Amino acid sequence: MDVLLDLLNSRPLINGEEQDALGDPAEGRRWAREHGGDGSLAELTLLRETRDILRDVVCAKSSPAALKPLLDGVHQVPQIGADGLRWTVEAPPHARLAVDVVLAWAATEQQWPGRLRPCANDECRLFLLDRSRANRARWCSMAACGNREKARRHYQRTR
Repeated sequence: MDVLLDLLNSRPLINGEEQDALGDPAEGRRWAREHGGDGSLAELTLLRETRDILRDVVCAKSSPAALKPLLDGVHQVPQIGADGLRWTVEAPPHARLAVDVVLAWAATEQQWPGRLRPCANDECRLFLLDRSRANRARWCSMAACGNREKARRHYQRTR
């Protein structure tokens, strides 16, 4: 699930400017390799596409059906070993990391439905996975976004 949040959060706003960890080929290769990919240009292109589609799905701008093209050529294969039956996902080499991200999203939606969401701060582009019992987390970081939002509301109330 870390790779899911890392990919969704790979295009943050910093001082009002968008930064893209996958935009620069060298930076993108490093990001992909740190997350188990090979860093090829085909992989980076697919990761950027996956990120954009997942952002729209998580923000409810697109249906989860938009993810279907990302799973073309992917198969689940059973393997029987000494420890029993195990399922392995087979994907084209350049698509493996993107497929892992889509599978992480599906597992997150199944395990914690509705808990993957964008930060409530309009000036932030990050996402959070709410693991709280009450499912009421609103900000990617209470120290940064939450504090700013609360300070802003307090200032408006006292003005």
